[in-house]
Amino acid sequence: MVDSREAVGSVEREVASPPTARVVQVLDFLVRHQGERFGLSELARRCRITKPTCLGIVTELTASGYLIRDSRTKSYGLGPALVAAGRAAQRDFALGSLVRDRLDGLSEQFGAICTAAAVVRDEVMVLEMVTPPGVSPPASVGQVYPFAPPVGLMFVLWEPDEELNSWLRREPVLSAGLDVEHVHRMAAECRESGYLIESLTPTVRRLHRLMAGVAAHDMSPELRELVSELVSGVGEPMFVRGALGDSAETHEVSLLAAPVFDSDGRQSMVLSVYVGGAISNLEIAKRASALKAVAAAVTADVGGRNPFARQETGR
Repeated sequence: MVDSREAVGSVEREVASPPTARVVQVLDFLVRHQGERFGLSELARRCRITKPTCLGIVTELTASGYLIRDSRTKSYGLGPALVAAGRAAQRDFALGSLVRDRLDGLSEQFGAICTAAAVVRDEVMVLEMVTPPGVSPPASVGQVYPFAPPVGLMFVLWEPDEELNSWLRREPVLSAGLDVEHVHRMAAECRESGYLIESLTPTVRRLHRLMAGVAAHDMSPELRELVSELVSGVGEPMFVRGALGDSAETHEVSLLAAPVFDSDGRQSMVLSVYVGGAISNLEIAKRASALKAVAAAVTADVGGRNPFARQETGR
């Protein structure tokens, strides 16, 4: 009788793909020599594959954006598609047990719902969530929301201004009448402090949940106008940190959010700790400090860097 493990090993050997291995070989070589360009002949020689085979590989990889070809020197180097792939892999790595464990600790410390979310395929997606026992989660992992005004602002607050402005120019999901000057002022304060205080009312948060996965063009004009009026009528959706004063003063807070950055200093995700009630400025500061520490730890773990680190006041 053949041992099942031997059978599995035999199958694995049978399905090995030499052509695929050669593609990986080319990519590995260029990664090891990032910043350099190689002509077809040299690349084939250095990777120890035939020139026709190498030509087929680089042609396909260039067409897919994984390599770029300098038309002047006819040399090849790493392409932009690898940047997106690298960022996706970095995010997946961060969203393993690493982030889950950190969110567990934060949730236990404050008895609160904690989440990790990011923009995925041009939608806001919930990537991880930790919910205390007996607490109903506000969303589910994998749930998506539109990434257009007024939904998704926290995912561009720590991005370059051109990205923030690009988001503001998107066709709004709801005509909530965002004050552009206020948004930019809030972005400046969030970049300085390292976190966001969101004070959406329960009514607005419920509207956002009901809109999960619903694009603006899927709503009738009448319904869209009605929902926009509801959102516009519930008051200012964000609370600017500059208003914080006496430590005992309380504010209605829905959640606190802080960014995680990738190696290029760009936002890769946002971590949040839910509040859902009135808390004092002192309690806001405690939660913000703990949340920022978790976000900084995840940023460090994935090899990221916070471009605003020197600006943080730690208030």
